[in-house]
Amino acid sequence: MVARSDGGHRLIRPATVCTLACFMLSLFCLPILTVRASGANGDFSKMAALLGARDAALAASPDGAVLFAHNPDAARIPASTIKILTALAAFHYLTTDFRFTTEFFMDDQANLKIKGQGDPLLISEVVSDMAAALAAELKGTKHRFNHLFLDNTYFSAPITVPGVSNSSEPYDAPSGALCVNFNTVNFMMENGAFVSAEPQTPLLSMVLPEIKAAGLAKGRITLSHEQDEITYYSGRLFRYFLEEAGFEFSGRVIIAPVSASDHAVLAYRSKFTLAQIVARMLEYSNNFIANQVFIAMGAHQYGAPGTLDKGVRAVQAYARSDLGFDKVVIAEGSGISRANRITARDMLTVLTAFEPHHGLMKKKDRLFFKTGHLKGIRTQVGFYRDPERGRYPYVILLNTPGKSMHPVTRELVRTLESID
Repeated sequence: MVARSDGGHRLIRPATVCTLACFMLSLFCLPILTVRASGANGDFSKMAALLGARDAALAASPDGAVLFAHNPDAARIPASTIKILTALAAFHYLTTDFRFTTEFFMDDQANLKIKGQGDPLLISEVVSDMAAALAAELKGTKHRFNHLFLDNTYFSAPITVPGVSNSSEPYDAPSGALCVNFNTVNFMMENGAFVSAEPQTPLLSMVLPEIKAAGLAKGRITLSHEQDEITYYSGRLFRYFLEEAGFEFSGRVIIAPVSASDHAVLAYRSKFTLAQIVARMLEYSNNFIANQVFIAMGAHQYGAPGTLDKGVRAVQAYARSDLGFDKVVIAEGSGISRANRITARDMLTVLTAFEPHHGLMKKKDRLFFKTGHLKGIRTQVGFYRDPERGRYPYVILLNTPGKSMHPVTRELVRTLESID
């Protein structure tokens, strides 16, 4: 018997049961959509044999003709390859020459104030350079201040990135408007005491309890939003380098927004262009950089404070208006979330648009590529460069747990090399 929509029941004859069962079985036995080119366009049969029902792949010629397709319109988890879309959207809204700005203000009570705007590369060397630039800007005046104020209102806080857990792993570092050193602290033990593992960075006392709790003689800890740790740590590192540059502070580090009556004294523009930032993001697959850029582009497009939702809206609007697809599911910009979804065909469109920037990707032999890894997920997208014909874009989204990427890319390269 089966239930009717009106709550009653009706009997199904044995023949009908058999027909229904055969129909349901057929749903699980539908052939996987695979288009294999052969002959002058290469024989992709060995590559196809390595792919399963959960996987998706596409390869195209330099002029865009599809050479191989496997489940090209099935949405799959892209992992870190979604960073290519994040970068492309950021180039669209901010331009490749965009530089993040960090602003310095003073008030009438001799307080110095710093306002962050999401710069993902506020590393120690940059903070030191900022301190020197501020000292030069205020040359001829006393560098004595009361409190150091920190304005982190350009991003909403705290921002919870889906897929990020509360761990000490660098890929779980949180986002914020004013962050230094990727919100991580690199340490080691030396002569029985903990010291910084980076000569350019001091080991601040505020992180010693966490380092000791980690139970490691060497490693990294990741700062958190708890008790505004990421902002307070940034402020204390700024204070350290400002004092190294000759500034004096008699008061505390305080989190509070800049007011309209404050006087702007320096707008420090990053030494890194957005293109250079993206190159580092792709080289190291840095999730922190990706989501800083993702949130910043949302704030640029829809106004501060920056949020994940505004970044999502910005990327989806760009995909729809400029790339011509609207089925991509974006939860955040780094690929750490398993909620992200994109088809191989749409990812190929992203790659085609990204081709002028392919030099920002990792390079090995003839491949320019970006990989992605999550538990049970292996992905890779990029270009195979033929010195005579040009660049062949390809997308491989392995969503079958336990499947290795290497045999698939090996067959891809072998096939492309064999094309007449």
